[in-house]
Amino acid sequence: MAHAAFAMTLPSEAEAGRAKESARLLASRMRGRERKGAPVKLRVLGGEATEAAVELPAAVAEMLLRILEEVARGNAVRIVPVRAELTTQEAADVLNISRPSLIRLLEEGKIDYRRVGTHRRVRFKAVLQYKRRADEARRKVLDELAAYDQELGI
Repeated sequence: MAHAAFAMTLPSEAEAGRAKESARLLASRMRGRERKGAPVKLRVLGGEATEAAVELPAAVAEMLLRILEEVARGNAVRIVPVRAELTTQEAADVLNISRPSLIRLLEEGKIDYRRVGTHRRVRFKAVLQYKRRADEARRKVLDELAAYDQELGI
């Protein structure tokens, strides 16, 4: 079962539809910018005909677009600061492995962590680095298997 910190609800069909339309509009405005890296200006409308202009840095606008695209696909989204520290259960949930498997990786030195009293804390960045390395190793093995299959003519 997922840890409470990662518990999320999926967007409804209506929310996914609104996200899809918003992503389409935002993407079209971002393509129209004269220079890459330029901020994106948005108008925020509120009740009682109030409105405000907001200028988003380009990186934030790109992130917002990716979030909208994921919600449009019906996926839940969670933003975790790279410097965030996770409990061992949260880190295991991110990697989709059991907590004992994560503890083994920590004790083998494959993922950096620190102790706070008797508890282990794992930086989200360290979890992502491990995941990237593991994915790369898997890709390499798959490439080798594909090359071997080609040699055998399978």
